[in-house]
Amino acid sequence: MGYSMTAALGTHWRDYLGVCKLKVVALIVFTALVGMFLAVPGMVPWQPLVFGTLGIGMAAASAAAINHVVDQYADAQMARTRNRPVASGAMTSRSCLIFALVLGALAMWILVQFVNMLTAILTFASLIGYAVIYTLYLKRATPQNIVIGGAAGAAPPVLGWTAVTGTVDPHALLLFLIIFVWTPPHFWALAIHRRSEYAKVDIPMLPVTHGVPFTRLQVMLYTILLVVVTILPFVTHMSGLFYLAGALGLGAGFLYHAWALMHDESDRQAMKMFGYSIIYLMALFAFLLVDHYVPYLLRLTGLAE
Repeated sequence: MGYSMTAALGTHWRDYLGVCKLKVVALIVFTALVGMFLAVPGMVPWQPLVFGTLGIGMAAASAAAINHVVDQYADAQMARTRNRPVASGAMTSRSCLIFALVLGALAMWILVQFVNMLTAILTFASLIGYAVIYTLYLKRATPQNIVIGGAAGAAPPVLGWTAVTGTVDPHALLLFLIIFVWTPPHFWALAIHRRSEYAKVDIPMLPVTHGVPFTRLQVMLYTILLVVVTILPFVTHMSGLFYLAGALGLGAGFLYHAWALMHDESDRQAMKMFGYSIIYLMALFAFLLVDHYVPYLLRLTGLAE
């Protein structure tokens, strides 16, 4: 009996963690952290670092949980999502929604009390942008859903920057632009692979409404634009040669995958590109972070005057 109760409790908590989409939240938090560190010449003060990260991460998890409730019927019909807690019936919609609202309210309280009002407002706007505007409306209204809705997903570096400085800086907006342009080729690669499932649940993803060849072309064009945009941090003196070398190398890899997708009749390359795109974004922001701190570390160790 005791074993059964423990097992049930463990499953219960796993369901709550499952609706948070922790892998996605981890990427969001990472880009927010990079925004924090790029905002200052030295180390980030502990209060915005700890509470800003916590608040932004909790808000992202709240938005993800709301997404589970809204999309539960579509999720139940798609192989990729049918085992999600709400879609599978392991968690009720009511429990998930209450959890999401409590999580979101706590996130806002933390950001207002321990970070600053601007970060709280922008984080709330991002939460509403993804959980309500994108999930409830845009996702089913237009094949450009991921382009327009991508603004919410591109916000974390700006949120991290404002958490430290209390202002929105042009360099923070440049980080926003990078993720905004990265989102369509990243997600459309997955949409090509899953197009039959999106068609089954009447979600007008680009491969469903305009066909796979047209989507492949759009992926290539956005990838070219992404490579151009990722050079801008060097052009604007936000970063140096170390970042530029990394951005060009990663960009060459992205272009290769986009080119391969243009000439691939199977769906294998689509998933390869989707997987690479995640690694690409993490590595790109890691290059930004390392490049930013190389001069600081040299000064700190006395190796640079």
